[in-house]
Amino acid sequence: MDSVTPDLIAAAGTRLSLVDCDIHPKLAAPEDLRPFLSRRWWEHLTTIGPRQRHGFHKGVPYPKAQPLACRRDAWPPGGGPPGSDVPFIREQLLDLYGIDFAVMNPLAPTGQGDTNAAFSAAMASANNDWQVEAMVAAEPRLRASVVVPYEDGPAAAAEIRRRAGDRRFAHVLMLSRTAEPMGQRRYWPVFEAACEAGLPLGIHVFGYSGWPMTNGGFPSFYLEEGVEHAASTQALVASLIFEGVFARFPTLRILLIEAGFAWIPALAWRLDRIWEKARHGELQDVREPPSAILKRHFWVSTQPVEEPPAFADLETTLDWIGWDRVLFASDYPHWDFDDPRQAIPRRLGEARRRMILSGNGRAFYGI
Repeated sequence: MDSVTPDLIAAAGTRLSLVDCDIHPKLAAPEDLRPFLSRRWWEHLTTIGPRQRHGFHKGVPYPKAQPLACRRDAWPPGGGPPGSDVPFIREQLLDLYGIDFAVMNPLAPTGQGDTNAAFSAAMASANNDWQVEAMVAAEPRLRASVVVPYEDGPAAAAEIRRRAGDRRFAHVLMLSRTAEPMGQRRYWPVFEAACEAGLPLGIHVFGYSGWPMTNGGFPSFYLEEGVEHAASTQALVASLIFEGVFARFPTLRILLIEAGFAWIPALAWRLDRIWEKARHGELQDVREPPSAILKRHFWVSTQPVEEPPAFADLETTLDWIGWDRVLFASDYPHWDFDDPRQAIPRRLGEARRRMILSGNGRAFYGI
């Protein structure tokens, strides 16, 4: 990673406009949430703590490739974990690359997926307050996600409606591994409220569903878990389509974050073939080919980008998905951070690079 120099910062002004749909803020310490939690929930956080739905909730399920899964140069010089210091985010990311707009997706501790529904709702709301008051207020190029307690549909809908109309929030945030397949009706209040608010839904990989991401149990290695993000995301896409979510919510827009995308055409072909055989039976609520639904309602992020040996295969995949459906994501400050100067190959052409690096994000978020 290049060190931050005045020359690099000055050069950022000559680069393409940039919209980053996935950066990860982090609390400097749990005390950062104290102003936004009632006494009851602050005591719950500090005495009982989060209780996620799988057996590794008191530790790290898999050893990370780097400490806290972050770049080793991402620790702020003044202390605190990566993603916690706004001036350092400004220096290391926003100013260095000339980023105009960056969407924050907090991962933990947010209360999402917690076994205590009331605690989950309190933590989600506190995270939303913290994002806007501690992060966006200090740096207007940052935008917050509406963190929701998605296992409690009515509570999640109430939180979305509480934030509706606040332009500091870019999308509603869910995680990909839910307690039941995401198309199930228990999650429909989330979709309904997002549509009412005119907010897209960002679905980021991870989550504490209580179930392993494989069909046969928990894997042994961190990188296995990473590969399984694509498989678990395929399952939620199929569930959303076959459960009739988009027939009920025709304005729902979904961004799949950090799940890759090369698997999408093959999944669509398989879903279409199944639909052809069952469209007059149990899939009567799905009135058009799943591939058409997928192309209309889903967008993808660039991190991670699959890199086939033949570059033409990547172009063919993006032709099928749609060049206007791909948003740039850096995944800052994580170890697999994508440098925008290198992540989108120049051989794609200037017009396509502009779409991916900025134009598609501006259109998706209405900037």
